[in-house]
Amino acid sequence: MSKKMKSNILLFLTAFIWGSAFVAQKSGMDYIEPFTYNGIRTFIGGLVLIPVIIFFTKKSNRQNHANEKVFDFQKDRMAIIGGVCCGIALFVASSLQQFGVSYTTAGKAGFITTLYVVFVPIISLILRKRVRPIMWLCVVLGAVGLYLLCMTDSSFSLQFGDMLVLLCAVAFAVHIMVIDYFSPKADGVKISCVQFLVSGVLGIFCMFLFENPDLGNILDCWLPILYAGVLSCGVAYTLQVVAQADADPTAASLILCLESVFAAISGAVLLHESMSPRELMGCAVIFAAVIISNLPEKKASADLTNGQ
Repeated sequence: MSKKMKSNILLFLTAFIWGSAFVAQKSGMDYIEPFTYNGIRTFIGGLVLIPVIIFFTKKSNRQNHANEKVFDFQKDRMAIIGGVCCGIALFVASSLQQFGVSYTTAGKAGFITTLYVVFVPIISLILRKRVRPIMWLCVVLGAVGLYLLCMTDSSFSLQFGDMLVLLCAVAFAVHIMVIDYFSPKADGVKISCVQFLVSGVLGIFCMFLFENPDLGNILDCWLPILYAGVLSCGVAYTLQVVAQADADPTAASLILCLESVFAAISGAVLLHESMSPRELMGCAVIFAAVIISNLPEKKASADLTNGQ
């Protein structure tokens, strides 16, 4: 099996884990409250990445005959700063998503969340960054898809849960812009580890401040928490990092778009959720917008192998 094929398989697995994690998030609300669930699972995700950092550091030391520390606070200063900034953005985005999932289906939440791809160019324009013309088609398609998915025939207003997930998509777009700023300046895995720990600490703080955590209920929720914390945050992120080392960046982004599809399938199979033909059409339009947004420019097609 070629390296590219192995990478594609790992990326499919990553998309499946991320998509099915919406079911874990939905199921977790049967036991505990949003801040409790989100704080614990993201903090666990940060802890899971610590051994990953140790592994990659030791591997790099062997290859380069070096003796670098796993975490050098002076050298990794930008990773810490970036991780804190990303962690705050992630906390806001994931909290909105978790509250939203409580009021809508896992499938709808998966597709609405992917609209962060559409919001990125809008934020980029505000920041006076170049935006590809094709992205405005994606913005229009995203709006049409959202209308079909969330607006009923009798009402032109978003349902409460859908609105929260839509705000979550905006927050994730901000999160991506923050990552875009810091990722060239520091190690990506270390940034991710710090961001999960920061998001977890903020979530746990809000848990004690606004909720009434019960240890028994938390222990009853062990499976959804571990699935989202260990697999979605820790394992899936690691698989993405490993896979993208040998994957075509465009193919990788397109495969990862399947996250929303897996969310809908998982919701239907495990939670018995269903969608009307109109809602399915909305999902298809949103998915088309996400796919088009990931297509490369013609002039950049020769540079795809250089990575993202």
